[in-house]
Amino acid sequence: MFGFCCKRLQLLLPSCSTSVDSVTHLHCFRKASHFSSSYSSKSLLVGKIDKPQEKDGSFTVSYLVNSCGLSPEVALSLSKKRVHLKSREKPDSVIKLLKHYGFNDTDISQLVKKFPEVLGVKPEKTLLPKLEFFSSIGLSGIDIARALCSNPSILKRNVDRNLRPCYDIIKSILVSDLEVVDFFKNSYQLLTVKSVSNIAQNVSVLRKLKVPESSISYYATCQPFVMSLEKEKFHEAVKRVMSLGFHPSNATTFMKALFVISITDSSKWAERMDFYKKCGWSEDDFLAAFRKNPFFMNMTEKNISSKMDFIVNQMALVQPADLAHYPTVLTYSLEKWIIPRCSVIRVLLLKGLITRGEFNFNTLLGLNKKNFLKRFVVQYQEQVPELLSIFEGKMGLAELGLGFEEN
Repeated sequence: MFGFCCKRLQLLLPSCSTSVDSVTHLHCFRKASHFSSSYSSKSLLVGKIDKPQEKDGSFTVSYLVNSCGLSPEVALSLSKKRVHLKSREKPDSVIKLLKHYGFNDTDISQLVKKFPEVLGVKPEKTLLPKLEFFSSIGLSGIDIARALCSNPSILKRNVDRNLRPCYDIIKSILVSDLEVVDFFKNSYQLLTVKSVSNIAQNVSVLRKLKVPESSISYYATCQPFVMSLEKEKFHEAVKRVMSLGFHPSNATTFMKALFVISITDSSKWAERMDFYKKCGWSEDDFLAAFRKNPFFMNMTEKNISSKMDFIVNQMALVQPADLAHYPTVLTYSLEKWIIPRCSVIRVLLLKGLITRGEFNFNTLLGLNKKNFLKRFVVQYQEQVPELLSIFEGKMGLAELGLGFEEN
């Protein structure tokens, strides 16, 4: 027992407490090349270790720069508004404890930048219980660093009143320990007993609807926002999704639709429908597209407009309403995916090497790079040697004497 206490105490004490005479404060804005160097060398920059520093915050700025890796500008801003250090004893203990649990210099820099108040907490009382808790449920040092850097406010939560009850609830509804760990890695902003209780209630609803466990686990751990909705709002979203023709047995599209409906209010829905009507879709086209891939609704109007303009107007491959049958196409990257493939197909059509009846537009754009090259580039490279350059964006159609006005 004595040995355990000594080991724990060792984590909380700074590794250096030697005092040296103050030399100058002109070094406060000089960022050390390696801010994790020994405390004795840093002390030459910041003055006496245990003696309170000047009111202008120069010690705080120096510490943030040299011990935490922040830029002088950020350090100065934080020292004026959020943190004021009187000595290095407590912040040194905090940093030493974080490093013991696997934080590297970059992690510490990110955490301090987001939540500089961490340097002023009592390591044993505030920080250590959280680190011990997350370690006890299976989070690695990297995972713990990710958790705190993503949402440092977790440090304000009590282990016994908040974190552990959340863990117990999640553990009761998820199948494996790995899923529980994934939840804590992805759900930092939802770590309240109320939010987690909502997740448990909503998981129960989905299970009654026979939604496959794999889909429930994925959305509970990786997309927990939807699952944490209030009971009434979640029920309304489920009813709305089912009224649009989605069935829980088709879990992939059902859960996608539930996600989109949960974050899209009625006014936003109406705005999106009006936008697509202006693009040439009917209301039936819009609903048909939504049933096939609800995620196209997450794309911005600017993003969709640029894709439609290229596919419909510049390439003349399909009509606007045709894209309602292939909504997944609208989720692809224009520059990296759509332009290379459509440009090759446009050349082959204009050269008379293929006809529109020989390919399905959705299947065409769904091919991965290897299969697309094999089917539409390599096969016709003798007739059109420039195809690979066109696919790679090194050559445009105009350089082949092919204009967009041709059909």
